[in-house]
Amino acid sequence: MPDKTLIIGPSWVGDMVMAQALFKAVKLRYPETSIDVLAPEWSRPLLERMGEVTSSISMPLKHGELGMKIRYELGVKLRKNKYTRCFVLPNSFKSAFVPFFAKIPQRVGWRGEWRYVLLNKIRLLDKKHYPLMVQRYVALADEKKQEINPNLFRPSLITQPDNISKALTHYHLSLSAPILALCPGAEFGPSKRWPEAHYAKLANHYIAQGWQVWIFGSVKDSVVAKEIQSLTQNMCVDLTGKTALGDAIDLMSQAKVVVTNDSGLMHIAAALSRPLVAVYGSTSPGFTPPLSDKAIIIQESLACSPCFKRTCPLSHHQCMKQLGVEKVISAVERLVGI
Repeated sequence: MPDKTLIIGPSWVGDMVMAQALFKAVKLRYPETSIDVLAPEWSRPLLERMGEVTSSISMPLKHGELGMKIRYELGVKLRKNKYTRCFVLPNSFKSAFVPFFAKIPQRVGWRGEWRYVLLNKIRLLDKKHYPLMVQRYVALADEKKQEINPNLFRPSLITQPDNISKALTHYHLSLSAPILALCPGAEFGPSKRWPEAHYAKLANHYIAQGWQVWIFGSVKDSVVAKEIQSLTQNMCVDLTGKTALGDAIDLMSQAKVVVTNDSGLMHIAAALSRPLVAVYGSTSPGFTPPLSDKAIIIQESLACSPCFKRTCPLSHHQCMKQLGVEKVISAVERLVGI
């Protein structure tokens, strides 16, 4: 009987990128296994660019939705795949129901939300021993408590050359000049965003040197992008809300350098091995840093930072406002050797 692994994936872009570290660890321990990932439909283009994944299975429920009948029906449907094991990445109670209903012999996950009945291989997390999220993902693949070098399991996305050509044509883009990719949004909240005026000043600096500036993000980031455009005389290419995720990944792979907030796109840029400047304020790189040796992290040392709040609790947002454009330009120059 073939060895097959099911992984219940996370619901956020950055977490899904980092989950590839577990996929790598699973393939290292079980070289002959195939890996299926149960995750939201939006993640399919991302999973298609991970060489370890055999197939993705769309979770038919929204994030946070219980839908017990649907979970039961999906679990029963998956029984025919005869999985050898399952790793459950979310810590929620409901995330463990599908593998339980699928009757997968080994159901592995961290202890959380009283999942003792649903999981039969409960792992106890030592947060001090595994401070990084990527280490916690990798540790699920091995029962022994061991030192984990996150650099050995860095996410690495595979681009699709044919789609790069199609996307360049579809969005009327050119590779005739170096590309500065900006990712000014943050799904978590405005406290993670470097000010639009700072992004615009950075964009104007490189536009004056003959660079192109492409702005990436979801439709929720369009307002931020429009503000940057208004401060750059519409000299940037605004791709927010226009590109499918697969197109965004492939187009970002063509950037000479990426400047981003702590966001899902930051992790995508790192997994594409693009030179990357990551701007941190309300959050900390001590838990989910960009996993790349081509990344430079910029942050201010303030008593109130990191606060991990969606909006600044002191209403001044100085952790980001005080982080000057000159520091980011200096980091970009170090990365690209200008």
